[in-house]
Amino acid sequence: MSFARTTLSLGNFIVRRWRPVTQTWTQHRGMCIKPQEVKASPPPTVPATDSSRVSFKIPGYRPSNMDRKILIWSGRFKTVDQIPEFVSFEMLDAARNKVRVKVCYLMIAGTIAGCVLMVILGKQAMGRHESLTEQNMVKKAKWREELEKK
Repeated sequence: MSFARTTLSLGNFIVRRWRPVTQTWTQHRGMCIKPQEVKASPPPTVPATDSSRVSFKIPGYRPSNMDRKILIWSGRFKTVDQIPEFVSFEMLDAARNKVRVKVCYLMIAGTIAGCVLMVILGKQAMGRHESLTEQNMVKKAKWREELEKK
């Protein structure tokens, strides 16, 4: 019975694949073939400019002290004096990404150094015949003695 279902569904799949695309869209999807009408939008209104208000804005971002440090750490500028008053968002984003990658590399190096240090310390403790099991047994023996004294 499952063989018959598989054969029928496979036959339906093959028939659908060979059917022309236009026939599929018009018959099964019920889509309209009429061209879309383009509506003309009214011209945008320009707000009245105030003489006290600036009519243009310089694109950019005024970096904070932390942003200035990031720009220096990323190597974009050498000193704080070289950083302009406004920087672009793209420049600041690129500097943040560069610093983020450097911090990740430092964390990877720190993790590897910590692992190597733990291996070295573990081998030294093994050479002195020290183990965590032995230390736990000594600690529990002390606790038992304290309980017996009470």
